[in-house]
Amino acid sequence: MDNRKIVLVGTGMVGMSFAYAALNQNACDELVLIDINRERAVGEAMDLNHGLAFSKTSMKIYAGDYENCADADIVVICAGVNQKEGESRLELLSRNAKVFESIVTPVVKSGFSGIFLVATNPVDIMTRITFEMSGFPQHKVIGTGTTLDTARLRYMLSDYFEINPRNIHAYVMGEHGDTEFVPWSQALISTKPLFDVINHNKDRFSLEKLDEIEYMVRTSAQQIIKAKSATYYGIGMAIVRIINAIFQNENSVLTVSSRLNGEYGINDVYIGSPCILNASGIKHVLNLTLQRDETKKLRDSASVLDNSYKELKL
Repeated sequence: MDNRKIVLVGTGMVGMSFAYAALNQNACDELVLIDINRERAVGEAMDLNHGLAFSKTSMKIYAGDYENCADADIVVICAGVNQKEGESRLELLSRNAKVFESIVTPVVKSGFSGIFLVATNPVDIMTRITFEMSGFPQHKVIGTGTTLDTARLRYMLSDYFEINPRNIHAYVMGEHGDTEFVPWSQALISTKPLFDVINHNKDRFSLEKLDEIEYMVRTSAQQIIKAKSATYYGIGMAIVRIINAIFQNENSVLTVSSRLNGEYGINDVYIGSPCILNASGIKHVLNLTLQRDETKKLRDSASVLDNSYKELKL
């Protein structure tokens, strides 16, 4: 791609953490910021531009409008409303669905034909809403899914097994939320199954610790929110990682939120699962050989997401 262009919709903490990471990693050539508060988008663009002299990129950064999406390669959506006190999950979803209608419709109307990348929570349902509203092919509508959860898992496993996280191959699957889980049968330490590593080193490692790690991964967001009100650095870097896989045509495996068509006995639901990503978006959803209890966990998670989506009655 001669000019890698990204449009970011939503300049809150998540959006700007992504933008800052993108600037530092030279993730694109052109970055357009769109926000309902245009003045904020202008200010954020100015702030980033003032750091260009310290970076290794000549990235073009500016505040724009939906017309700027016409020739964009990727539209990243980080916009959304926060949950009000006493507000139900369904009420929050309904309000965010209206926000997305005000975003997706003008993006499509601009002539945009690239890839949608959704980070707004609940990300699996918001990605499905984007797919339905846009009418785009499913491989071009992607959610961040459990990409960050998987990174958290590998970080914790690397600390426990004292192995570089790049040499740990393990995934978090399912909803980015309460019903996510780790399919331990698929976990490898380098080329060795994780269960074998534990069985051969029972004096050092235990299966009980895996349960503790899985719980810590699942509750990490709540712990961070309790400490500092929100999470944004990790997800910002996760978005850049997904974008790099697309722009560099990597054919890398990432646990994004993708639409399943019969994989694991699930249909039509967007959910976090390992996929091959390249310049076309989602090239292929991997169909792992899960154990029976793991397949049940994934199907139960999909049911939760499907029921929540259908309750919206869009």
